[in-house]
Amino acid sequence: MKDIALKIYRSVRRPINGMLNRFDPPVIVLLYHRVATLPADAEELAVTPGNFRTQLQFLQDSFPLVRFEDDWHQRPRPAVALTFDDGYADNVQEALPIIEEVGVPVTFFVSTGIIDTAKEFWWHEVERIILGGQRIPPDFTMEKGRKKKTWPTATDQDRRAFYRMFVRYLTDADVAHRDEHLSRLRCWARSAPAVADVHRAMTLEELRCLAESRWITIGAHTVTHTRLSSLPANAQQREIIDSKRQLETWLGREITVFSYPFGKRHDYTKATAALCREAGFTKAAANVPGQAHRWSDPYRIPRLLVRDWPLATFTGMLERFWTK
Repeated sequence: MKDIALKIYRSVRRPINGMLNRFDPPVIVLLYHRVATLPADAEELAVTPGNFRTQLQFLQDSFPLVRFEDDWHQRPRPAVALTFDDGYADNVQEALPIIEEVGVPVTFFVSTGIIDTAKEFWWHEVERIILGGQRIPPDFTMEKGRKKKTWPTATDQDRRAFYRMFVRYLTDADVAHRDEHLSRLRCWARSAPAVADVHRAMTLEELRCLAESRWITIGAHTVTHTRLSSLPANAQQREIIDSKRQLETWLGREITVFSYPFGKRHDYTKATAALCREAGFTKAAANVPGQAHRWSDPYRIPRLLVRDWPLATFTGMLERFWTK
């Protein structure tokens, strides 16, 4: 039934998009995370420098490119806005030179709590421990209250299934429980916390370098990159406001835009969007594909997540939204 429903949805989406586009040319917001060539990428967050340059050049040649924070009303043509989430060091090392070479405006949403630390984002540690090829016990037992559940980890297939489960589990957790479960995973695997290298976040100096570029806007992305819908309202408010204030202190400028960690519809709530408005943000970005029109909620801006696609695939994904 799901497959049938998906086919029906896809069959009607193009004519609906075409009708909306004739009435109001859309903005398509693209979501990147990393520009890097990685030996492994379980979450498929990295775009290689070659593909990134090709994608940007195509966009530069084909569409008006607007800043995320701009007023998008009164557009004669469909346009594109580019964004990055999280705050990886390769955003400065690999992405920034290409952005400046091609001449494309980009907004970087930064999680402040990991900036200028030697830590890697938690999902990379989980990937390294479970999928990195090191020797681990044949099963893992998770305790939750009086209940226990055990996952096999003896085969590659077992490890991949366990990895997906554990990432989902930590995504749902607040930062205290996340740290607790990470510590338990390290002890189980007899693995020490790694000093981040290929997966490290920006230093403060790199963040300031990024922010100095005339092509770059910096936005907030919480402090601890925790799913906001899993937190009570006061904790959400701290994550939102503290990340804004920290960036403003570091960079000496007002931060006016925000993106939700993970960004799916269940990762934030109406209350979260209201907190962003109250904090002084003018827009907030989600992580669901779609078109932004003049009637779109500025605190639920859709974005298309970009993978490491060759140009033909990249243009094909965009064509879903440009139907006239």
